Amino acid sequence: MATVAESSAEEEKPNVATHSDIFSKSIVLEEATPWIEYAVQQATLYQKIVQETIDSTIEASRSRLTEIGLTASAHFHQTIASLEDVKSEYAVYEDKLFGKVKEGIDIAASHPLITGGVSVGLGCLVLKRPRRFLYYNTLRLFVSEETLLSRADTRVKELRQSIDRLKAESEKLETTDRVASVAEDELIRGRTKLRQAGKQIQGVVRSAYKIERQAAGLKDILGELPRREASQFRSQVSNLASEAKRERNALTKEVSKISNYGISV
Repeated sequence: MATVAESSAEEEKPNVATHSDIFSKSIVLEEATPWIEYAVQQATLYQKIVQETIDSTIEASRSRLTEIGLTASAHFHQTIASLEDVKSEYAVYEDKLFGKVKEGIDIAASHPLITGGVSVGLGCLVLKRPRRFLYYNTLRLFVSEETLLSRADTRVKELRQSIDRLKAESEKLETTDRVASVAEDELIRGRTKLRQAGKQIQGVVRSAYKIERQAAGLKDILGELPRREASQFRSQVSNLASEAKRERNALTKEVSKISNYGISV
């Protein structure tokens, strides 16, 4: 019996523990439920606020676009109306202009004498010769003949002075031309003389070449003679060849100077 009692006691202990766990969990759930409900309410509230914000933004954008469209349409219609007003005013001015022109044509056709006189007067004022003729004739009415003669005499004197100055300038130019022609002749003669001198110098240079060759030939001939007799002649021939070479080099430089002046030798 004691053994049975102990076993029954042991079986009752887990049951008691299970009931206590369930009770504690139910308490925790009861305490957490308000927080969960509050969190769900806050999430729902935030979702509602976000949705309202999005809806208000979309509505404001729609209203703004509608306002812009209405404003643009109003400006467009206002521009069209302004253009219509300008067109109507232009038509009015055009009608007035053509009316004035037509009226003027009718008046001119009905009064041919007046029209002819006005045309002649305008022609006299516009054209150069009739205007000058009219000017001088009008001037004669208010200015005496003596004044006109004195003015004409002054003009003639001024023209004569101008002609005298022109003649003096022409004479100066002619003198300069003569001097230039003389200088040109001198230049031509100088160039000719330089060309001739260059040719003469070239002839002398060729003569110097010949002298050098002859001196070289004499040296060969003197080489065949006895040394005692040929030594005196050999020194003289060498000196002559050296002098001929120096002269040839100097004359060649002169020919180069003449060529540098642009004169072909």
